[in-house]
Amino acid sequence: MAPGRGEWESVLAGHFLLRHLQPEELRRLVAGLTTARHARGATIFQKGDPGDSMMAVLRGRVKICTISSEGRELVLNLIDQGSLFGEIALLDGRPRTADAVAIEDCEVLVLPRSRFMPFLMASPELVARLFSVLCQRLRQTSAHLEDTLLRDAPSRLAGGLLRLSETFGRPGAGGMLLDIRLSQRQIGNLIGISRESINHYLGEWRQAGHIAIEGGMITIRDCHALESIAALDA
Repeated sequence: MAPGRGEWESVLAGHFLLRHLQPEELRRLVAGLTTARHARGATIFQKGDPGDSMMAVLRGRVKICTISSEGRELVLNLIDQGSLFGEIALLDGRPRTADAVAIEDCEVLVLPRSRFMPFLMASPELVARLFSVLCQRLRQTSAHLEDTLLRDAPSRLAGGLLRLSETFGRPGAGGMLLDIRLSQRQIGNLIGISRESINHYLGEWRQAGHIAIEGGMITIRDCHALESIAALDA
């Protein structure tokens, strides 16, 4: 087996979408695939690019985002190591619906549409699982829009930190460490509020003991307090 192929199979086998495939099917799927490396801040694909592949993050993290006509960035999702992205355009072959940008140095495995679609057409279970992934993405987008349009700033920030903990949370000293380094501006882009508001509320919650911040990383020390704040405007 070529160097890296075993790792590729392990990453794909660990994802909900593909974990039901047999080892031989995974070997056939990864045969001939390629990887691409992207430096932090590099654009992996842009909105409007051809939707000719789906990707799996082997190392690093990726943000899915869009830019408004005024130049304001809205982060739609953060993709962790071991997760897939780009599945929407892969299915219909139409242009990408958002940008994908490396937020860390990263390496991605590229699954071309021409290789993936035969597996999809031959597997009813794979189709059902893909529907589940797409429904999850839609629910995330709906929740994101609800937060942006209907909730006030502290509720949105508290809810945003709790959602980040679901993906990036690691038990640490004194609470749940968010194992991802995001600037206040990046957090603001994720939940749709200004950097100044982020700074204000993080400062308040740090003083109250709800969170701790060290080395640019946030630890949630009191989940119940954030849950109460998130629920205030629900």
